[in-house]
Amino acid sequence: MVVGIAIVVIGGLALLFGLLLGYAAGYFKIEGDPFVEQIEMLLPQSQCGKCGYPGCHPYAQAIANQEADINLCLPGGEITRHTLAELLNQDPNALSAEKPLEEIKILAVIEESQCIGCTLCIQACPVDAILGASRQMHTVLAQECTGCELCVAPCPVNCIQMVSVQPTLTTWKWPYPVVSLPVKPPQLFKSEEVELLL
Repeated sequence: MVVGIAIVVIGGLALLFGLLLGYAAGYFKIEGDPFVEQIEMLLPQSQCGKCGYPGCHPYAQAIANQEADINLCLPGGEITRHTLAELLNQDPNALSAEKPLEEIKILAVIEESQCIGCTLCIQACPVDAILGASRQMHTVLAQECTGCELCVAPCPVNCIQMVSVQPTLTTWKWPYPVVSLPVKPPQLFKSEEVELLL
């Protein structure tokens, strides 16, 4: 009997709190800007701050408000620059005078013989590109590293260096053309020409 009453009371409280939370979620809902979210989805989400903004969301807001150029995201590279240009109908090759785009990819390299396994670099890496465990040697996954340099400062023994990656036969890409082709507006047919085509 006591167990049944306890179950009913706890179930009633759970139902009441569930209804209150459901109402509060609808009442206090914050509407986001879908255009900012669309821009943010194209960014690499490394939260590195190399663009001059504290993260990818503030940078996306600045792009949407036309307060920032689309070429400030260094970890995103040319792919991000071109997809943002396509979305915003801008020139992807326009470089910012304030912060020129680095075309050579850089990545972190840990001098494994000096690593003490403190895990501070693992905690600082926003994309989980560093493998290792406490008091064990750490290493960087080159495919995942965005070159944000956030792991360098926390290292107490300065065993992390940023090195430039020279293109190889497998990573080299044709440069994009710098001459933009004129886009002709679509031709509109007269009603007689449409009838002739049918």
